[in-house]
Amino acid sequence: MIIRQIRLEDAEQFANLLVSIDASNMMLYDPGERKTSQEQEEKRIEAILLQGNSTIIVAEDNDRLIGYIIILGGTSNRNRHSAYIVCGILEDYRGQGIAVRLFKEAFRWAKEVSITRLSLTVIDYNERATKLYKKLGFEVEGEKNHSLVINGQPVNELYLYKLL
Repeated sequence: MIIRQIRLEDAEQFANLLVSIDASNMMLYDPGERKTSQEQEEKRIEAILLQGNSTIIVAEDNDRLIGYIIILGGTSNRNRHSAYIVCGILEDYRGQGIAVRLFKEAFRWAKEVSITRLSLTVIDYNERATKLYKKLGFEVEGEKNHSLVINGQPVNELYLYKLL
């Protein structure tokens, strides 16, 4: 397995990866809600890579993208040191240490570009992910009540952060 920065030629496969991970019902988008073309994804990847404090790191197994971390850095002088992270792993590959490898590479990359604060959100009942984030040094910063509606029910999100 390879952990690497995304490339523009990954756009179609990355768009499909996002749709597949959305099907887990643990992400922001409902299963089937995301409608992104290859061209739209190429533009989004290009915009992210052009921003010096943002990137996408992917996990690749046998030429197939199986996971990712999107790092979105702040856009003003006052928050350029801070980035928001979104992580997703295909269901069949969870529990194999891939997320840990992605996060370690994200931490290394973030330090390299002078990011000193990382934050993320997680659905409050996703205990497996919350446990992993805490193991990686993230701390709960707060909880946003009724932040999302999933299957018609209000769901809270935990806000976590890590200082590098």
